[in-house]
Amino acid sequence: DEVLLHFGTMGRRPWKCSRYCKNKPYIKSRYCRGVPEGKLKIFDVGKKRMTCDAFPACVHLLSLEKEQISSESLEAARISANKHMINFVGKDNFHIRMRLHPFNIIRINKMLTCAGADRLQTGMRGAYGKPYGLCARVKINQVIMSIRTSLKGEDAACTALRKAKFKFPGRQLVYVSRNWGFTPYPKELFQQGRTEEVEWRGATGRIVGDGVGTKFISGKGVRLSKQGIWHKSSGDIKGKWNDAMRLNRNL
Repeated sequence: DEVLLHFGTMGRRPWKCSRYCKNKPYIKSRYCRGVPEGKLKIFDVGKKRMTCDAFPACVHLLSLEKEQISSESLEAARISANKHMINFVGKDNFHIRMRLHPFNIIRINKMLTCAGADRLQTGMRGAYGKPYGLCARVKINQVIMSIRTSLKGEDAACTALRKAKFKFPGRQLVYVSRNWGFTPYPKELFQQGRTEEVEWRGATGRIVGDGVGTKFISGKGVRLSKQGIWHKSSGDIKGKWNDAMRLNRNL
């Protein structure tokens, strides 16, 4: 008997097949080769070299679900947000940062869809699939992407991220940050700390620009406990010795 084989071009599987974080993370390694490249190649778009003082407003897109997001949808969201921001605030007035990196491999067990295919394939025997694409795993309240811009462009950034939401499965939240740009300081504290010493997380010092980010310059070291000194800025608990203190005090 003749076996008729006809290989048609199939589209991609719907993302509902790969949306949930079911098994352990499966990443590229020397044991798992032949992995296709992720579609997301550019992680910073816009005026990414502007100093921390240039863009005071910041808007984040948060995930409200624990799920997997494909590199294709991340790239689509980046293009969508970038296009909206260029149209409404201009290409020199924003900086988009993608906060997710797709490292997790999606596998597929390809099946033949043709006449006589049942003679050639073995069903669920040896069903471990081959690499098919890349995705990123997200937790609840994890930031997917962020935009920093001028105070005038804050509404445009919210709309850009709302449009980017349509590219992802699940539910997301557009969150307007109270911090200055991509720094961890609230706007009032940042402006005050640029000119004088301020108290932040138990330490006193000045906020100094460091490219896109900042440095907090205080007279004290980062880990005072290494010198055998207790201080809450080191995360120490009063009355409780940690290993570094014991080592330095020969206890």
